[in-house]
Amino acid sequence: MLKDITIGQYYPGRSILHRCDPRLKLVATIAYIVVLFVAANPLGIVLSILLLAALYRTARIPGKMILRSLKPIVPLVLFTAVLNLFFVSGQGEPLVSFWIFPIYAEGVRQAILIAVRVCALIAGTSLLTYTTSPIVLTDAIENLLRPLGRLHFPVHELAMMMTIALRFIPTLIEETEKIMNAQKARGAMLDNGTFTQRIKALVPILIPLFISAFRRADELAMAMECRCYHGGEGRTRLKQLRFTASDARCAVVLALALAVIVATRFFVPGWLG
Repeated sequence: MLKDITIGQYYPGRSILHRCDPRLKLVATIAYIVVLFVAANPLGIVLSILLLAALYRTARIPGKMILRSLKPIVPLVLFTAVLNLFFVSGQGEPLVSFWIFPIYAEGVRQAILIAVRVCALIAGTSLLTYTTSPIVLTDAIENLLRPLGRLHFPVHELAMMMTIALRFIPTLIEETEKIMNAQKARGAMLDNGTFTQRIKALVPILIPLFISAFRRADELAMAMECRCYHGGEGRTRLKQLRFTASDARCAVVLALALAVIVATRFFVPGWLG
């Protein structure tokens, strides 16, 4: 069900990760994504998952939230796994052959590693939105991109657009669910028929969804104009971002953990590396 999608949602809490500086969490998320691609070996992936599990436990986020965040990407994970399974060649005899597609041990290894890496990437980025409210995330993005303002780059506008898009993902999902239920109540067959028939059945859903999205965008623009919104010029904040000693300790711990994961690529011999 669409309501099970948790992308972009904020999970309220009072854990140390919720209180951590959003700039640190944003930089740490980007660093974690880079590490997943740099340390693409079995030991590095295992350590990355253990680190992510420890962070989720620290944030006190239920396991069902993790599963719900991974649910939408299952088709993508299966697709990439199948491609690597059949199209990655290896040395020696294949394990098994399907028609003209031999499956090698290297293909199985790559399929598993990439599937796990994609799941860890989505879970890692979801942790950022689970522990950071959209308003705070906007301030963090704008603060980190502030040096580009000297080049007349619209930093505030970019941060605002990104956060609004992130904020309206759950709203659009809820709206889609309502439209689908309304169409089913009118006799629309959305879950039956051939692939072509299902694609055609999406038209009565997409058209109202686009109309609703444009209407919401127009209402939001009007509301911002009525409140005399003029971008980031002269704008003040109720809560200022401050990097505390607790944030520094968290940064050191995360940096050491990510450094250990990267080191597995260069210093762990044999099949582990």
